[in-house]
Amino acid sequence: MTTNKTATYVKYCPNVWLAKCEEEHQKDDVINVENRYGNVNESIVHNLIYEKDGFYYYSITRADGYNLQERAKRKAERYEKWAELAEKKSDMFREASNEGKEFLVLAEPIKIGHHSEKRHRALIERNHKRMENAMENLDKADKHAYKAKQWEKRVGDINLSMPESVEYF
Repeated sequence: MTTNKTATYVKYCPNVWLAKCEEEHQKDDVINVENRYGNVNESIVHNLIYEKDGFYYYSITRADGYNLQERAKRKAERYEKWAELAEKKSDMFREASNEGKEFLVLAEPIKIGHHSEKRHRALIERNHKRMENAMENLDKADKHAYKAKQWEKRVGDINLSMPESVEYF
């Protein structure tokens, strides 16, 4: 049975959300639950947790199969992609910092007052900034890779957002 009235999420305890409904539902009913941002998700009712002030509070799972494990997979993939992009940017900046390498390898001193002084200083400054950007992007890639590993560890977690565990609550 599907209902047209929309329920809302209410926090029961850390990482556990219930559906707050105005009407009573049976196990395996599909209801619409609206989050605080106005997004509506179809959810499956499992158990009546309690009734208070004319509202019914049910344990639910999303009907589309989205749960903490799916969220962890998506976040891990996203962070891995960001790490790869940051690494590519770092390589790009590192390669770009090789501009004028042949000239700078000679350890040619800056000739003060010479017409080439400005170009020489600008070349050194450009390459310095490019290497800074390369290192920043490399650090960013490391941070994203670390976060990806952390989210990959959470893929196997079991919590109340999964239908298999809800029967016990």
